[in-house]
Amino acid sequence: MNVFEIIDFFYHDDAALKEILLKHSMQVRDKAFEIIEKSSIPVAHDEIANGAMLHDIGIFKCHAPSILCRGTENYITHGIIGAELLRKYGSDNGVDLEIYARIAERHTGSGLTAENIIARDLPLPHRDFLPETDLEKLICLADKFFSKSGSMQEKSLPSVRNSMAKFGADSLERFDEMCRLFSID
Repeated sequence: MNVFEIIDFFYHDDAALKEILLKHSMQVRDKAFEIIEKSSIPVAHDEIANGAMLHDIGIFKCHAPSILCRGTENYITHGIIGAELLRKYGSDNGVDLEIYARIAERHTGSGLTAENIIARDLPLPHRDFLPETDLEKLICLADKFFSKSGSMQEKSLPSVRNSMAKFGADSLERFDEMCRLFSID
C-alpha cells in the first residue's frame, strides 16, 4: 500500500491544501515515532506511518478557510468523512484500510463520547469515537502536538493539556491517560 497514492487520489487538484496536509501528517508521523521509541509498547512502524499520513484525509470536504479547506461540511466531521473515504477507496481498490479508517474517525480531540457529542450538539452520529487500540491512541496523542494552522510548530505538553482542558475534565483525563500509556511527562 502506498499512502501517497491514496493522498494523490483525493488531493490531485489542490496543491496548497495538499501541502498543508502532508506537512501536518509528517509532523504527526515523526512525533508518533518519537513517542513510540521511548515506550515499551509494540506498534508496527509501517502502521504508524500509514495511520499518521491518512488520519486527516477527509479535511478537503470540510469548511475551514484558515487552512484552505473549501468544502461544505463542518470541520468536526473530518474524521468520520475520512473514515468513509478510506473504506470506499479500500473497497474499490481491493485493499483493507479499516485500521486507518478507525484512526481517522477516532483521533478528534482525545476522542469523543456519545455523551460529549449530544451535550455539545455536534453534527456527528450519537456514538463513541474513542481511540481503542495502542495504534489509535498513539496517532491521536501525536496529533495533539500540531495544528494545521498558524506556525505549525510543535506545541508544548502544558499547552496541549490546556487545550484539552477546554473541552472538559473527561477530555483532559483521556489525554493524560494516553500520556501515561506512552510514558510522556
